[in-house]
Amino acid sequence: MPGPDAVPHAGIPAAVAALAPAMTAWRRDLHAHPELGFEEHRTADAVAESLEAWGIDVHRGLAGTGVVGTIHGRAPSPRAIALRADLDALPIPEATGVPHASRHAGVMHACGHDGHTAMLLGAARHLAVTRSFAGTVHLVFQPAEEGRGGGLRMVEDGLFDRFPVDAVYGLHNWPDLPAGTFAVHPGPVMAACDQFTVRIRGKGGHAAMPHHGVDPVLVAAHLVTAVQSLVSRGTDPLDGAVLSVTRMEAGTTFNVIPDTAELHGTIRTFQPATRARLHEQLGRLVAGISGALGAEATLEIDARAPPTINTRSEADLAAAAAEAVAGPANVRRDAAPSMTAEDFGYMLAKRPGAYVWLGAGSRPLHSPGYDFDDSVLATGAAYWVALAERALPLP
Repeated sequence: MPGPDAVPHAGIPAAVAALAPAMTAWRRDLHAHPELGFEEHRTADAVAESLEAWGIDVHRGLAGTGVVGTIHGRAPSPRAIALRADLDALPIPEATGVPHASRHAGVMHACGHDGHTAMLLGAARHLAVTRSFAGTVHLVFQPAEEGRGGGLRMVEDGLFDRFPVDAVYGLHNWPDLPAGTFAVHPGPVMAACDQFTVRIRGKGGHAAMPHHGVDPVLVAAHLVTAVQSLVSRGTDPLDGAVLSVTRMEAGTTFNVIPDTAELHGTIRTFQPATRARLHEQLGRLVAGISGALGAEATLEIDARAPPTINTRSEADLAAAAAEAVAGPANVRRDAAPSMTAEDFGYMLAKRPGAYVWLGAGSRPLHSPGYDFDDSVLATGAAYWVALAERALPLP
C-alpha cells in the first residue's frame, strides 16, 4: 500500500534502489504467510536460506526461532554492531483485500514486521557484496516482539555473549510520519509496558438485599476511579505515565450480586522510579479500598517490556545516517516519545544503541486494514547500510 507522499531520496545507493523489486517480493511473501511469536518457522527458514545464499554466516535457535547473520567487513576491527528486525505477526483477521493478503485465518502482519525483515534482508544483501566497513555487523532477526518477550529471550539466551557488540540499533515504520522520512532522538522513545490484574472476592447474594453481602462490583468501581489519581495527583506532570483500566469482568445476570470481580489494565512509564512507585501505590490502593469495603483482593503485575531509551551518541549517529539517505530536512530530532512499548528495550538495557522511526504512508498499526508501505523499502535498507558504514568506518 504505497504512500502517496513518499519522499524520493538521492542518498539511496543505486545498488540498493535496484533491490526494491526483490525486497517487495520478499515482503509480500512474508505478508502472505504470517506467523505468531515463537512460531515463525517458515519465516526463519526464509531468512536463514537467503542469508546463507549470500555467503553470510548464520546462527539459528536463539529464542527458538531467532536468526542471527554475521557479516565481516573488508578491514579487520574489534568493533561490532547489531542491526535488529522483528519477525512475528499479530492475531488479527486481515481486511486489506490485497493480492498478497494473509493465507492464515486470524493472523496478519498488522505492524509491518514483514517490511522490517525485508529491509534488513536488503541491507544484508548489499553489505555482503560491498563489505565497505571495518569490523563486524550482526543481523538480528528477533521472534515474538508482540508481547511475548522475544527480545528478553534472545538476551537471556546469550545474544550479546555469543555476538558481542558495541551498540545495537532498531527501526520501526511509523504511519504518523510522512513516508520516507525519519525521526530519532536521544532519551526515551517508548514507554515501559506492564499489565495488571486485580481479583476481588466479596460475598454474593440477592441484588435486592445487598446488606447481606459484600459487593465486589462496588469495590471494582471505586478502584477504577481511585487508580486515576496515581497519575493525575501522584505523578509529576512533566514525567509521562499512563494507567488505564481496560477490562472489567463481574456477574452473570441482573438480580444477583456476584462473589467476584476482576479488573485488567496497563501501566506505561518512562522512568524506572516512576514505574516502581506506581506498582507499589497500586498495590496499596487495591488492599486499602477492598479492605475498607469488606472484600479481599489480590494484585498481579506482569512486567512486559522496559522503556526504550536511546543513548545520545548512538542516536546522533543514527540521525547522521538517516540524513545521509533522506537529507537533513527529512529527519526529525524533536519527535515526542510514544507511550507504545517495544521489547527492544531489553537490548538497549544491555548495550548502547538507538531506535528510529521510518515514516510509512499506510493505515494505523495493528489495524485489520494495515499493509506495509513498499515505497519505503529501499529507504530503510539504505539507512541500515549507511548506519553500518558510519558506525564501522574503513580506515
